[in-house]
Amino acid sequence: MAATTSGETAGRVDHGGTNRAPASSWFSRSHQPAERKRGGIGLPGVILGVGLGGFLDGILLHQLLQWHHMLTSTDTDRVGIKYYSADTVPGLQMNTVWDGLFHTATWLSVLIGLGLLYSRITTGRARLWASRALWGWILVGWGLFNLVEGVVDHHILGIHHVHGGPYQLWWDLGFLALGAVLVAGGWLLQRGAPAHDHADQV
Repeated sequence: MAATTSGETAGRVDHGGTNRAPASSWFSRSHQPAERKRGGIGLPGVILGVGLGGFLDGILLHQLLQWHHMLTSTDTDRVGIKYYSADTVPGLQMNTVWDGLFHTATWLSVLIGLGLLYSRITTGRARLWASRALWGWILVGWGLFNLVEGVVDHHILGIHHVHGGPYQLWWDLGFLALGAVLVAGGWLLQRGAPAHDHADQV
């Protein structure tokens, strides 16, 4: 037994006297399958979250509550776009067109996110939607949508606001705060997920 142990040790020593890991151990580390790499579903999850967050914004704020449309604040915007009042038929028609373009972009984001996700998931797809990592990344994407859309459309361009009126700044800031909470919460959720939840195969 001692001779065998000595032989195995000698087999791991190079001419310089440095211990080397067995070839089988090196092979297992350097040829780990892609599904073991963390973050494999991160990009698809974020893109999917951007699209879903945009859909929620459009359906809830543009259509159900009708707090704003894409161009309802262009009378006070910072880029000089012609004003289209949602209280007139021509103005509502133009705003509806731009809302449709917005929904098209969010729909494409959802399709791209799903396409990337399913191209990376080759087995166990039924369990995919229970993955904490996936839902964490989706929340990150939703939060990023709020932050980017809020900063660009509400503050830089000023083409619309969350809820126009004397308190519109507070509504806009609340929209950004929600985005920051979603990003932080989603990041923590995916960080706390088991390692296999981050895999390219779930």
